[in-house]
Formats: sequence, structure tokens, C-alpha cells
Amino acid sequence: MTPQAVRTFVEDRLEGYLAELKGLVEHESPSGDKGRLDLLAGTIAERWAGLGGAVERVANDSGGDHLVGRFFAEAPGRAALVVGHFDTVWPVGTIGRLPFRREGDRLYGPGVYDMKTSLILVAAVLEAFAAHGLAPARPITLLFTSDEEVGSKTSRRLIEALARESAHALILEPPLADRSLKTARKGVGRFTLTVDGKAAHAGVAPELGANAIVELAHQVLKIVALNDPAAGTTLNVGLVAGGTTPNVVPARATAEIDARAVTIAGAEAVERAMLGLTAVTPGTRVTVEGGFNRPPMERSPGVAHLFAKARKLGEGLGLALTEGSTGGGSDGNFTAAVGTPTLDGLGAHGGGAHADDEHVAIESIPERAALLAALLLEI
Repeated sequence: MTPQAVRTFVEDRLEGYLAELKGLVEHESPSGDKGRLDLLAGTIAERWAGLGGAVERVANDSGGDHLVGRFFAEAPGRAALVVGHFDTVWPVGTIGRLPFRREGDRLYGPGVYDMKTSLILVAAVLEAFAAHGLAPARPITLLFTSDEEVGSKTSRRLIEALARESAHALILEPPLADRSLKTARKGVGRFTLTVDGKAAHAGVAPELGANAIVELAHQVLKIVALNDPAAGTTLNVGLVAGGTTPNVVPARATAEIDARAVTIAGAEAVERAMLGLTAVTPGTRVTVEGGFNRPPMERSPGVAHLFAKARKLGEGLGLALTEGSTGGGSDGNFTAAVGTPTLDGLGAHGGGAHADDEHVAIESIPERAALLAALLLEI
């Protein structure tokens, strides 16, 4: 009944939370815009401090500062780590074209789904705990970062460090389209392949050249052959460039490759294959840079056990929770890869992530707040 009380608490105050969400969405915070991100970090830090948290602002010279909030430090055991981000993919000025608006049971706006509504979820749950005198099963650590949408390059070490000291990680990314929680994610890799050849006049002395584009074509076929859909391994050569003019044997060509893998072993195999590519065209040289910037989030026994607990708690809320996997990455990839049981997709329902119709379903906000509360109170 206690999580149900949290749901009622949020439902009774929903209009106030929606007004708060409007302010968060209208504060545009694109990845890399340190000024705007830091201003928003200040707003969030003040909110958390008002909820009784010990807030640490982690300085980041390469982008917006990251935020860590610690609550209920006196509770026993290792903390439950709750992870989100406050950067978005939307450039400044988007709010003028796509204003925050309410249509029926939906709220629209850039970043509302991915994932500023999750800031409302954590604030509402903590307020409900205070109002009802509730204490969670273990300490709570909130981590919201400023660079998730661009690969979490500056926050990865922080995420991994906090994950290692936590009992489990709850990721407030949006759920799957059918509302399923995410218990597996593919790892994400990026590679740049460069071919160096030798320029020559295409009409007078082509035999003196070494065609980098021809060699690139050989390499593309090698890369395509690495695809193994049955094993969940995919590689996509998504961008190629090369040459100068049609009458010059091209001296350089490049390709950008996206790679995805279901398991850590699969990701390592792709990295070995990509970094081991060698030239077949005489006079050319192949260089490969890159690797997996997000390791796979595997459905480990710990993840499966965590979901089983969540499903049981969901039943008490009248929710038939299901699980699934996705090809996209999140910070849950990092928490799971260091061995911390991770449950992803705990954010509000909706759709249109990174698209003009980005939205959340209003009715899902009290529901997901109740679920988050149950996880924090019972596990």
C-alpha cells in the first residue's frame, strides 16, 4: 500500500509537477553548451538540497557539470544508484519551434521524454517519502549527468565509480514502446577507417598510383562480412569519402562505421577484427581507430533477479511489467558492465525521442513514480 500512497501523493499534486516540468523543458540544455547546462545544474542542485540531499556538483571543464545527490545516508547497506541525464539533443532555439504544450493526455516539448520528466519523478518520490515519513531500504544516490547524449565521455568514470559502490542501478531512461523495462542493451562502437594510397594522373600514368578508393571498397566488403545478425552483431558503414577530382588516382579515402554487439565477448571480437584489418591493394595502407564507447548491457543473473523483484512489486501496483532489449545505448551499459545489477527504462511512457513529436503520457507520471518508490522502499 505504501507505493500506492506515493502514486496518490503525485496525482494530487500533478499540476504543480507539470508546471515544474514546463520550466525544465523551456530551459534548453543541449549537450556541450556549458553555460546553459551549468545554469540548469544549479536549478537541479537547489531542488535536491531542498529535499534534504547532500549535493555534490562535479566540475567538468569540457561541458556541463555533473550532479550527485545523496539521500538517507543513515540507511543500512550500499546505496541504490538512480541514474539520469539533463542534456538533450536539441539545439538552442528549438523551444520556439516546438513549444512545451499539452494536448489531451500528452505533454510535448524538446527533451520532455528524454529525459527531463525523470527529474520530476525523483523529486516527487522524495517529497512523498518526506510527507509520509517513509524510509527506503538503503541509501539513495542520484546521479544526473550532462553528456549522455554525446557518449558520456566526461561522466563515464564517475558513473562506473558510483556503480561499483552501489547495490544496484536504476536507470530513468524511457521504456520500450510497449512500456517494457530494459534488461539488455547492445554495446555501441564507432570506428574510423582511413586508407592512404598514392596520387597519380588518371590518364597519363595511372599505374604509378595506388587507388585508395578501390582499397576502401575491399575493406567495406570485409566489414560487411563481419555482420552476424543471429548473434546480435551488426556493423554499418554509414559514411564514406575520398578522392579529389576524377582525373586523379585518389590518395586517401575514409569510412565511418557504427558497430553494435549484444555481449561483451561479441564487442571484443568486433574490435579485434576491425583493428586487425590490413590492405590488399599494393601501395596502400589501412589505419583503423576507435572502439566500443558503450559496452553491452548483458542480461546477467543479477539483472534478471532485479527485474524479477521489480515485476513482483509491479503486481502490487496493478502493473504487469515486462522486459525487453534494445539496440540503443545508455549509461546503464556502463553500470551493468562493471557488474552492478541494472534495471533500465524506468522513465515515463511516451514516444518521439529525438523527434519533433517527442512527448510523455501524463498518466504515466504517477504510475512510474509509484514504481520507482516501490523499488527504493522494498529492494
